[in-house]
Amino acid sequence: MNYLTYLPVWNKLTGEQQEKLINSALEKVFSKGEILHSGSADCTGLILVIEGQLRAFTISDDGREITLYRLFERDMCLFSASCMLNSIQFDITLSAEKDTTVLVIPSDIYRGIMDISAPLANYTNELMATRFSDVMWLVDQIMWKSFDRRLATFLINEANIEGTNKLKITHEIIGNHLGSPREVVTRMLKYFVSEGLITLSRGTIEIIDSDGLSTIAGE
Repeated sequence: MNYLTYLPVWNKLTGEQQEKLINSALEKVFSKGEILHSGSADCTGLILVIEGQLRAFTISDDGREITLYRLFERDMCLFSASCMLNSIQFDITLSAEKDTTVLVIPSDIYRGIMDISAPLANYTNELMATRFSDVMWLVDQIMWKSFDRRLATFLINEANIEGTNKLKITHEIIGNHLGSPREVVTRMLKYFVSEGLITLSRGTIEIIDSDGLSTIAGE
């Protein structure tokens, strides 16, 4: 199957341009927890998710992580090819949250086609704007939302992603997503337990009052 047809502008490219992308793209498989891309100096190429789930995150000087956004089937990551983005240095790490298959498009091939294809250039700009919007939403959450609201929002979103209210996730992983120490996460989760919103067991969080969490999240 030609997964490049996932690109919304695929049919607007010339036959020659399509052939260049097909011949250069490389399918790769990554296991859960494996790093695909690390830092702006690592110009991996553009990553198109075929199946699975990726996490894009940044790491502070003291080693603290925070999730910037997630990538699901048919999503593309531009910042794994930051070397082709003029004047933009966006230092992210990409890891597989589940066993994931991706298509890697070499940066030089994509950039060469983008320079002469208005549809691909417009799509790239729209995708870049969407990713920056995701990051600005995160900044807004960190600056203006209390931690209980952020944690409630995360649990609701995680339940929607996984399709279950019984989440197999540790306090440390939640802390990495939210950029907060594990101890802070644990204290807030225990508060949610005392309010009858969730139950906790080893490596598992079960949401028992989704409406109550939504109220805290402000939804």
